[in-house]
Amino acid sequence: MFRNRPVEFCITCLLCVVLVGFVVFFIWWVRCKGTTLTVSSERTRLRRGILSKSITEVWHQDVRNVQLKQTLFQRLFGVGMIGISSAGQSGVEISVSGIPDPEVIKSLIDTHRMRRA
Repeated sequence: MFRNRPVEFCITCLLCVVLVGFVVFFIWWVRCKGTTLTVSSERTRLRRGILSKSITEVWHQDVRNVQLKQTLFQRLFGVGMIGISSAGQSGVEISVSGIPDPEVIKSLIDTHRMRRA
């Protein structure tokens, strides 16, 4: 959580003095634990939720664009955002931030994408 959003993390730590920060940390932690990005040889799958569940899949043969975004702090801490869009949709279908080593994930998706082309 710190590596992805260091400024927000520090502000939330300060809010813990008035007990509001603990609630924010708990909600933030549940969201982080409930998000899973899986890259297989055939598809990329994003699963969100602990109590409720949302799954988005993009088959590598349909991937049109893979985005990688990193702020300065995210680059320093080795995390970033990955966005994947396919030929079937007009926008980004999978978007997840806080991914460790996003360049490795992007190259892995690109490798599987090139095999399918």
